[in-house]
Amino acid sequence: MARKKYQEEPDNHDRWLVSYADFMTLLFAFFVVMYAISSLNEGKYRVLSSSLTGAFGANVVAAGEIPDLKKHQNAVIDTLPLIRPRNTEPLKKEREKMTQVARDIMSVLEPLVREGKVRVTQTSRGVSIEINASLLFAQGEAKLNTDSLEALKAIAEVLKLDSHAIQVEGFTDNLPIKNSTFPSNWELSATRASTVARLFMENGVDENRITAVGQGPKFPVGSNETAEGRARNRRVAITILSVLPETPVDVPVSPGIKP
Repeated sequence: MARKKYQEEPDNHDRWLVSYADFMTLLFAFFVVMYAISSLNEGKYRVLSSSLTGAFGANVVAAGEIPDLKKHQNAVIDTLPLIRPRNTEPLKKEREKMTQVARDIMSVLEPLVREGKVRVTQTSRGVSIEINASLLFAQGEAKLNTDSLEALKAIAEVLKLDSHAIQVEGFTDNLPIKNSTFPSNWELSATRASTVARLFMENGVDENRITAVGQGPKFPVGSNETAEGRARNRRVAITILSVLPETPVDVPVSPGIKP
């Protein structure tokens, strides 16, 4: 029996049309999805428009209307409050005034500053004068030395011409003290501060401007482990407070709290 001859199938040159059709289908689907994403959601646009109107006072765009972005941008900008720069002139004047006070204090205490017994500094809080307690008082005492009276009176001459509040603070070292006059360092520091404050008042400084505070061994400026450090910690600090006047604001009572 004769063997059947195998016939090869002819090449199909139109096979590329199948791939091309698949590609066109995918491309069409891609653009449909992009269009669906980019189409305007009327409901969401209304919510956004109402929110902007409530926040900035802009006009609501009617549904279906193409918004004029430039018009609405100008409307929003016009309704925003102007941001005015803070007036720094009072701060500048206050700083200059405090600097002049510091210079006046330095001029009357310059010899003591050179000897390291007095230190004058200026910060945002005000002008501070730190006087070593050994210059003012005997050990464990709160009575002013005769030699210190002239220095304190010179400070009072400057302070009585000023109008700022004054805080006088007394400090001690951490060595305990206990006697019939001063049961602890707190009483000693408070009495020393009051003594200096009283001298200022007796020399023309308004008593309503002065506050006396006893700090005891708090806020040391030197190490209490050495004699030199303890000597630095025994001091009186006079601070001319730099505070700009502020309008008091009452804090409202919460609804749940009964007055």
